[in-house]
Amino acid sequence: MQTITCSAPGKIYLFGEHAVVYGESAICCAVDLRTQVRADISDTIHISSVLGDTGLDYDKYPYVSAVIENMSEIADIKGINLRIDSNIPVGSGLGSSAAVTIATIQALNLLFGCGLGLEDIATLGHNIERTIQGAASPTDTYVSTMGGVVMVPLKKKLNTIDCGIVIGNTGKFSSTRQLVSNVALLKKYYPQIIDPILSTIGRISITGEELVIKKEYEAIGRLMNINQGLLDAIGVSGPELSNLIYAARSTGAYSAKITGAGGGGCMVALTHPSESKQIASAITQAGGEAIITRVTENGVKVEQ
Repeated sequence: MQTITCSAPGKIYLFGEHAVVYGESAICCAVDLRTQVRADISDTIHISSVLGDTGLDYDKYPYVSAVIENMSEIADIKGINLRIDSNIPVGSGLGSSAAVTIATIQALNLLFGCGLGLEDIATLGHNIERTIQGAASPTDTYVSTMGGVVMVPLKKKLNTIDCGIVIGNTGKFSSTRQLVSNVALLKKYYPQIIDPILSTIGRISITGEELVIKKEYEAIGRLMNINQGLLDAIGVSGPELSNLIYAARSTGAYSAKITGAGGGGCMVALTHPSESKQIASAITQAGGEAIITRVTENGVKVEQ
């Protein structure tokens, strides 16, 4: 029986989360934390992971269930056995939903010979995320598919980043859907205040592009810190995140800001590679779980 295992990476934002939902620019990087999906043809639909075993189940596995139903429209999927393993924390702003969506699409694409290219996979992944979350930027699914450092919405590949990256996880679950709708409400009530903040976040990304190309990490860090202040202004940070952000900054990180929707989940610090352990230790002492990682150029791929 043929088995195919595919994996896709999580991501961090350097700049632009929330503003990207409204078409502003953002810069996002695939990081070396991956979700792996093993697929083999079966008589029934069976999905398993640390979350438990089930069939199609939109409560437990909304993204995977949606992938199976969508792929069933282009392939004759009578039954499938899927096993999911991941080292991306769920609900933490690191793109766990995009990674499982993209890895599952590619596994089924290859197993059933659907002939989808990478652009098709990214687009289908985005449509699924948008259906389930109510609103979703195409960023997470695109970066998870393609890997590397990407400027969106232009889908422009930038130079890889080779400084130290330390993620701090608050361990507090955050709902992307809820946070996106909170920002939408603020935008509706105070458009003259919120619209300029979102467009300024977009301008930070555009200014940051040149700095990423030149690998000017201290300058990138200054812009990331400004971006964090603006995210705080639109209400998507929080005490747990602030605690880890200031612990990293005060230990010498170039920058520290939330990554993803905020409200909980993760922050990210950029640092000189030799300082990564020191920053990780400061994050741990401040009550977070620290993950030292790096940018990966590998998007979705088949695992041997």
